[in-house]
Amino acid sequence: MLTIGLLGGMSWESTAEYYRLANVLVRERLGGLHSAKLVLHSVDFAEIERMQVEGRWDDAGRALAGAAASVQAGGADFLLICTNTMHKVYDQVQAAVDIPVIHLGDTTAAAIRAAGITTVGLLGTGFTMDQPFYRERLESHGLKVLVPSVEDRATVHRIIYDELCVGVVRDESRRAYQDVIAKFDGAEGVILGCTEIELLISQADVPLPVFPTTRLHVEAAVDRAIQTKTGNN
Repeated sequence: MLTIGLLGGMSWESTAEYYRLANVLVRERLGGLHSAKLVLHSVDFAEIERMQVEGRWDDAGRALAGAAASVQAGGADFLLICTNTMHKVYDQVQAAVDIPVIHLGDTTAAAIRAAGITTVGLLGTGFTMDQPFYRERLESHGLKVLVPSVEDRATVHRIIYDELCVGVVRDESRRAYQDVIAKFDGAEGVILGCTEIELLISQADVPLPVFPTTRLHVEAAVDRAIQTKTGNN
C-alpha cells in the first residue's frame, strides 16, 4: 500500500474528516485491521487565513510548499491538499515536491462527468466562488459552473468561517444553504466545494445530486494507494 500525504489544518475540522474517511475506506476495502498509511502535516489555520484576507497568496503558497516538502520527507508517495480554497496555490505546492499532488478539482470533475452531468452549482468560500482558479479547473473538464449571487456568496462564506471551521453546525445555517441551492437556475447537481460544508450538508438535504469534494478526494487517494498494493496500476 502506498502512503498518502495529507496537507491539512485548513481547518482541522475538515482534516479530521479526511483522516477518518481514509481509514474507513481502507478498512472497508481490505478488511480486518487494515488502516491507511498516512503522513499528515497540519498547519495553523489562523496564519493561513490571515494571508487569505490580506491577499498574500504568494506567502501562503510558500508556507504550504514548505509543509508539502515535509510531507514528502516523511515518506508520502503522493499528496492531497485538504482544502478547496488553497488549491489556488496548487502550482506552488506541486513545484515544491517530486511526488504527485492530486488536484481536488480533477477528482470532483471526474465524478460529475461520470454521473452524466455538465452543469453544476458551486458552493465554497468566497475565494473559491469569486476567483477563477477553481472554476476554470472544473471548466477545463467541460463543465458549466454556476455560482450564487453576491449576497448569497457572502452568506455561504460567513457560515464556513464563523461556524463550520470552529465546529458549529446549526440547523438554521443548513436551511440557509438549502435556500441558496434552490436558486441555482439550470443546475443538474451541486458541488460542496469547501471541505467543511460536508459537516453541514449531505445528499439527504438536497434534491439535486451533491458532489462532496472531501469524500471524492479521499476515495481517489485510497484507490491510488490500494491499487498499487494489489498490482492494478
